[in-house]
Amino acid sequence: MNHKKLEDCFKRYKETSLHGRYICLDHITPLLDKLSSKIDIRPIGNSENNEPIYLIKIGTGRKKLLLWSQMHGNESTTTKALFDLLNFLTDSQNLELNNLLDSCTIYIVPILSPDGARLYTRLNYNKVDLNRDAQDKTQKESNVLNNLIVDIQPDFAFNLHGQRTIFSAGETNLSATVSFLSPAGDAERTITPSRKKSMEVIAKMNQALQQFIPNQVGRYDDGFNINCVGDTLEHQGIPAILFEAGHFAQDYDREQTREYIFYALVASITYIANTTVTGDGYKDYFLIPENGKCFFDIIIRDVILDGKNVDIAIQFKEELSENAVKFVPKIVKIEDLRKFYGHREILGKKRVISSENVRNMIVPNSELLKFYLDSELFSIELTKR
Repeated sequence: MNHKKLEDCFKRYKETSLHGRYICLDHITPLLDKLSSKIDIRPIGNSENNEPIYLIKIGTGRKKLLLWSQMHGNESTTTKALFDLLNFLTDSQNLELNNLLDSCTIYIVPILSPDGARLYTRLNYNKVDLNRDAQDKTQKESNVLNNLIVDIQPDFAFNLHGQRTIFSAGETNLSATVSFLSPAGDAERTITPSRKKSMEVIAKMNQALQQFIPNQVGRYDDGFNINCVGDTLEHQGIPAILFEAGHFAQDYDREQTREYIFYALVASITYIANTTVTGDGYKDYFLIPENGKCFFDIIIRDVILDGKNVDIAIQFKEELSENAVKFVPKIVKIEDLRKFYGHREILGKKRVISSENVRNMIVPNSELLKFYLDSELFSIELTKR
């Protein structure tokens, strides 16, 4: 699809009941109930705290795609995009779907870690990172996913995540709004036939996204860790594609990023449905710059603190409060930060910095909500798009 067609699709199919960063089963259950009259939806197991894990199945084709989101409960952007995608895939008036659903059978787990999603944490109820449990499979959620992979034997596995605001597309001042990875299946990072296939699909998604976010797509590091699900899948010869939903300017709710994830999903599924993916086009994957870590949320530049000329870096810590995510500004570095960029930058112009609250010291790990530069008061708050 071209730029305009993708934009029109998103406007038409965006699931407006899902918004913000906090998404748990309470938010998606009404949507699953509504969709159950159109497609196959069923529980396939339970979490460690006995919440249901659902599987959605759509299509009848021989190409099998398995997608799962919120393996880390606080990475919800891709879950929103999946429901945008489901609205697209279940529109009976959309004649373009016939070929997609005749060619592909699409399996979707919208929230793999419902306990982590409810608590808004990377870890599950037992404080285990499910993406480091692929070998030991100590958790119920890990076994649910593993059993699903064994039963389906997917042709492509889409592992959907979110990434922090620190990442840049290469060593640049451009944020990595979306990143991808074709995971390695061995310590040598061998480019196997299955990796070539995943690389080819990623290259096509990058091509689509360059229409919207030029130079803001990154490639995640492919260091091998057999405990990770993607690495395990590639070790087994299953093409795995890792998605990382990242930061777009002033988009801390990740509503703009969700749109780009939707575009990538539509582009990849359409390509797989309409193409015999051989891996021959894998080399374009390496045109995507590897992610750097060049950003902080805020940099206060060129200030005087305790008689020294320094820069101050601030990151927002995400905290769940009354069923919403609160962004708390924390000081993380006080040093020369000329090699880094801030999503917001405040120019100190060699003025003396002091906290509005005299009891709060300006030191690493402390909160900084308001501060003075000489006598001018500044407030650190998010600007909503």
